Amino acid sequence: MPAAASPLSVAYARLAGTGAGPAVTVLGPADPLPRGDGWLTTAGLARGGCELDAFLAWDEAQVLRDHGRPARPDVVAGFGLHRYAWPASLLITVPWFLHRRVPRLPVTHVSYDRVAGRMAVRPASFACLPGDPAAALPGAVVVDDEEALRAEVRAAVAEHLEPVLAAFGPRMRRRGRALWGMATDEVVEGLWYVARLLGGTEEARAVRELELLLPGATRPYVGAAAFRVLTGPAGEPLPTRDRASCCMFYTVRPEDTCATCPRSCDSDRVAKSTAGAAA
Repeated sequence: MPAAASPLSVAYARLAGTGAGPAVTVLGPADPLPRGDGWLTTAGLARGGCELDAFLAWDEAQVLRDHGRPARPDVVAGFGLHRYAWPASLLITVPWFLHRRVPRLPVTHVSYDRVAGRMAVRPASFACLPGDPAAALPGAVVVDDEEALRAEVRAAVAEHLEPVLAAFGPRMRRRGRALWGMATDEVVEGLWYVARLLGGTEEARAVRELELLLPGATRPYVGAAAFRVLTGPAGEPLPTRDRASCCMFYTVRPEDTCATCPRSCDSDRVAKSTAGAAA
């Protein structure tokens, strides 16, 4: 599929270059979304049924293959949601972070090939700031200032994820606040991780930007970005955050939790962070 010329393409190329996100093809307004040959449409995923069954079968098989034991169906569904919501959120947050451009991507405008690590998007529009050279392009929606652009990020992610959460929720045995807590974590941790890989001062900038994006009381999101700093064994600062949700991985391997898990105490977080830096 040839990539359409787009004000989002450079940001997506940088995302793919980190290895932490999918290879993204930006389609033109008349281009059909790819289907078959590993592709699924997000609209099909949001409808649930056999397409969601097939999607989660991959996660079920992966857990059994990698850990030698099955996971509960609700845990499998949580893993599947994470593996979709992480890259889907980056489709919106990365162009905002890098270029102050926020695409609107309804579920009817996205396809995903999880095995090949690629997505195809057909943006409905994009928001940008006054003075952006892209403001004169078709589909541009110019907003007044940075806070208005942050509101566009929150709205764009919510528009995309809401029907996806509605499909996954019954499988996960979670509703409303619990689901949006997971969405909050995907938005924050996805961009935070990508910014670390971009290098330089980008991680620190991402922390500041995410704190402004999600200061708390920004429904439907749950809580704030919730960053804080711990002190390492040599007195070094170790950034962490408090997740709004738990991925339930401990039900598969109890001895292994992530460094931002709400079940992890600060001493465990320091140990995991310093071990990761040493590795």
